[in-house]
Amino acid sequence: MGRILAFDYGTKRTGIAITDELQIIASGLTTVDTKKIFSFLTTYLQQENVELFIVGEPKQMNNKHSESEQFIKIFIEKLKSTFPKIEVKRIDERFTSKMAFQSMIEGGLKKKKRQNKALIDEISATIILQTYLEQK
Repeated sequence: MGRILAFDYGTKRTGIAITDELQIIASGLTTVDTKKIFSFLTTYLQQENVELFIVGEPKQMNNKHSESEQFIKIFIEKLKSTFPKIEVKRIDERFTSKMAFQSMIEGGLKKKKRQNKALIDEISATIILQTYLEQK
């Protein structure tokens, strides 16, 4: 069984989370400069067996896509063309950034660490992945 990789895509940074081989536990992997995401993935996929990509789907309260969806669609098309053997699924990512920030507070992280947007993106990707695991 391959791992599942999840993305909290942003135009500047992309948070990435991964499952274990049994697809039970979601863990934050890293945050990557979005310009370097495909070189990172190429290297990572040479070392790890990944069978599924999960990409966050940003929606507004009225269930319409947010403005960032246009950039995410381009990212997904490039994912599919670059790694055609790996399926891509979407998960609603509403409130993941707020949930990530709240989990940092509850985890006792100091204010300075909570201001680390890269860490928020990584935790958001983990929440997206955990949501997928709970729904499947």
